[in-house]
Amino acid sequence: MKTKIAGTALVLFDVINTNYKKSIIVLLLIFGSKMMAQTNENKALADNLKWSERTALTILNKYPKAWQIDGTEKPKWDYKMSLVLTAFEKLYQKTNDKKYFNYIKEYADEMIDSSGNIKKYDLKEYNIDYVNPGKLLFNLYDETKDNRYLKVIQQLRTQLETQPRTASGGFWHKQIYPNQMWIDGLYMAEPFYTQYTVKYENGKALDDVAKQFELVQNHLVDKKTGLVYQAWDESKQIGWANPETGTSPTIWGRGIGWYMMALVETLDYYPKTNPHYKVLVGYLNQISKNVLKYKSESGLWYQVTDKPELKDNFLESSSSAMIIYSLAKGADKGYLASNYKKIAQKSFDTFVKEFVKKGENGEVVISNVSSNVGLGGKPFRDGTNEYYIKSKTKDNSSPALAAFLLSATQLNK
Repeated sequence: MKTKIAGTALVLFDVINTNYKKSIIVLLLIFGSKMMAQTNENKALADNLKWSERTALTILNKYPKAWQIDGTEKPKWDYKMSLVLTAFEKLYQKTNDKKYFNYIKEYADEMIDSSGNIKKYDLKEYNIDYVNPGKLLFNLYDETKDNRYLKVIQQLRTQLETQPRTASGGFWHKQIYPNQMWIDGLYMAEPFYTQYTVKYENGKALDDVAKQFELVQNHLVDKKTGLVYQAWDESKQIGWANPETGTSPTIWGRGIGWYMMALVETLDYYPKTNPHYKVLVGYLNQISKNVLKYKSESGLWYQVTDKPELKDNFLESSSSAMIIYSLAKGADKGYLASNYKKIAQKSFDTFVKEFVKKGENGEVVISNVSSNVGLGGKPFRDGTNEYYIKSKTKDNSSPALAAFLLSATQLNK
């Protein structure tokens, strides 16, 4: 009899226990849903934010860790992250809001181990894109005195010291692209290279920095338009190269943006007393004057910049924002005449109307961002006008978010 009662009690206990667990689960689900709703409510952005802050908060909300930018699945030392974080650095310098600084620092600390080595970095790849994130470490080191940052800065300087070069002295873009200079490589390397040599080497490499830009002027600038091609093969051997000039076939809007940003950010550190300083300012004035000839009536730029009439060619957001930022900064710094600032402001306003919408939580959504395009490789990318025009566009890819943040910060918008 006692056994039966005990068994019944156990059954009742199990039923009560199961029902209790179910109740707890239901309560947790309800509570969790309310918390999620509150979190989403908290993430709704205020109506009175400047575009710069709205863009930065959009990025912070979507990518809590900077290595996640563009949906990256694993931590990666990459120029996309550093492009965005460079914009965060400029916003931090303007606002002194520590959350922007912390976002940069968390990325660096995720990517640099306790011994001061970049995780999964292989010097032998000689990928010039890997130099770009090094720009973030100068300020981090100055503020924290963490020697890991200085060690990485030195590692990247070593890469440039041994980076393969074309016969005339230009940095190869990567080990796998022999004899080739790519226009974005100027942005990836020269601002870092200039800052390093001025800060730590008494400017000994300034002539070499100027040489990289001189090679662009001599070989990548189109004689007819004054705009730049994406790449140049000094050997003229690769399939995409013009047999006479060695240039790739297309003048790509974002390529122009990379080059203009390379100039304005290199000039941040290039001493005015150096004879090459005026030469670099001259290059910036030349490309700025020429790029204005190819803007749309509304003040924006096309994917294939010099051929707006091509079928399916489109106004492209990242290139437009990069150019706007470069014109505004160039004018503010005195490299360009003051009227370029007014042009930048007008184009910025058009950019917002053309490309920018607010999502349901007030976040920034930027349309018509060209997907990443390249040359060579497998399958072979021929770099024709058609190849660039057919590249799929996306919303909120990093080049557009970063360049819009840069231009908004520069214009105090």
